Amino acid sequence: MRRQSEHYGDYRAALAKLDAMGLVYPSFESRAESARLISERETQAPWPRDPDGAPLYPGNAKAMAQAERARRMAVGAPYALRLDMAAALARTGALTWEETGTGPSGETGTFAADPAANPAIWGDVILARKETPTSYHLAVAVDDAAQGVTEVVRGRDLFHSTSVHRLLQALLGWLAPRYHHHRLILDTDGNKLSKSTLATGLRELRARGASAADLRKLAGLD
Repeated sequence: MRRQSEHYGDYRAALAKLDAMGLVYPSFESRAESARLISERETQAPWPRDPDGAPLYPGNAKAMAQAERARRMAVGAPYALRLDMAAALARTGALTWEETGTGPSGETGTFAADPAANPAIWGDVILARKETPTSYHLAVAVDDAAQGVTEVVRGRDLFHSTSVHRLLQALLGWLAPRYHHHRLILDTDGNKLSKSTLATGLRELRARGASAADLRKLAGLD
């Protein structure tokens, strides 16, 4: 099993390659500062949000002078390392991926020139932070490539994230796996199961007599 905590060097190496392409920049706004910027902009029009409902990055750090970036980082200011989405897409052009499952709206097949395959809907995503060497997006792309993964099976809630992973794969010269997104096992209110809501776990389902076949059926893998 690959433990991410044992491979921080791999994530730093991938970040370094993206940085050498001029595709990474630090942003320094706190969550409160970002919320204020979004509030100001929404007095004019609704601010765009990603597929998870979170507001896109509202700051202007991409235009900050290199000397000022270096100064802030040298004095220990907190920062997030973001992907310059527009510059990244200018390098790769349109992206595709092969989907053998279905997306939230029934998407399946191979996506080309489709919103589902367009990572721009996520804005300038975070790839790492000062105290965290990788984000989910960067980690899964690096880990899949390092392990030669050819088939990715995961929940439908991660369907739209695939566009970001395809972008990173294209930028870094990695082959694309085939993806299968399955429906989620939901609670009685229609929400996905989560430890934070004390949802029923596999152990409890097994104790109630659920078989492996039952669980596959619940997840749409029957």
